[in-house]
Amino acid sequence: MPLRRPTIKDVATLAGVSIATVSNVFSGSKPVNPELRERVERAARELSYHVDRAASQLRSGQAKVIGVLVPDLDDVFFTSLVSRLEVKAQEDGYDVIVASSRDDPALEQSRLRALLGWRPSGLVAVPCSDEIPAILSDEAERLPMVLADRVLVQQAPADSVTIDNVEAGETAARHLAAMGHREVLIAASHLSFAPIRERVKGADAVLRSTVGQPPVVLELGSNSERGAEIFARWLDRHTPPTAVLALTNVTTLAVLSALAVRHIDMPRQVSIIGFDDYAWMSARRTALTAIRQPVDEMARTIWDRLVARIRGDKSPPQPIVLHTSLEVRDSVRDLGSAAAASFATTPTIEDAPDQPNPGAVR
Repeated sequence: MPLRRPTIKDVATLAGVSIATVSNVFSGSKPVNPELRERVERAARELSYHVDRAASQLRSGQAKVIGVLVPDLDDVFFTSLVSRLEVKAQEDGYDVIVASSRDDPALEQSRLRALLGWRPSGLVAVPCSDEIPAILSDEAERLPMVLADRVLVQQAPADSVTIDNVEAGETAARHLAAMGHREVLIAASHLSFAPIRERVKGADAVLRSTVGQPPVVLELGSNSERGAEIFARWLDRHTPPTAVLALTNVTTLAVLSALAVRHIDMPRQVSIIGFDDYAWMSARRTALTAIRQPVDEMARTIWDRLVARIRGDKSPPQPIVLHTSLEVRDSVRDLGSAAAASFATTPTIEDAPDQPNPGAVR
């Protein structure tokens, strides 16, 4: 015969407190004396007691659960965003359920249906494409939600929190131009994503106007290993650019891996600007100059808007656009300095008969 599952009454009896006190400890609905909280939590651990969230929601009529959907949990940007949202949710007494669409629109629909099955208090979603899933548009009138990152603001049926991606591309390209770089390659993930297209647009406009030459744009995808293979093959057939602007943390890693395999030195032979600026980018022999996304501010803004909607804010959808910053380190060589002039001409890869067509996507 299976063992009986411990109940809230069992926890209260072992801890020597009332059932209401146990309920307050786990629901967060009322403050509990620290000493009593410790007794309740210790009793729950001894009994292996777990809160029945579904039953609690049925009794209270309120789901203290937030659904979060992101395209890919292998991407550090999305895991960083989720982590910060979890902290904000915990502070306000909410649990978070996370799902990943794996950049698959069909799977995205399935994951959204699963999240909605929890009847959450609210939803945070990063769509996997420019197309807002119909299920989100249908739920926007009834369910508090915030859309983030991969969002065409003009199409968003709910509050949206994005960064100024055109400005981010402009900022990076302006730095490269100021350092004397004309032959620039942009390492994109997917041009089907609006934020990536906007970053390319900003960089392209600056390079055309400042150095009179558009960048080469190369799609590397969302997997760093495959992206490294694509870039390595490109290097085998072309003269290396003087600089690479990588538009995501994944493409940054892909570029670094490909250069390492080909023994191309950074920044002496090829300069790099990365994207997202994580700890590993500065914990290197040559620290990376990078565009930093305001992940903390993004999570805080998403959460503030979501809580406002949960509490009854009925104002029209708000498009909130945040700004990036440039963290200047050592990975961009100054081609205009006297020291740079003493270097040999830019090395080339042997057996590279065809040259890149400026501005082409390969």
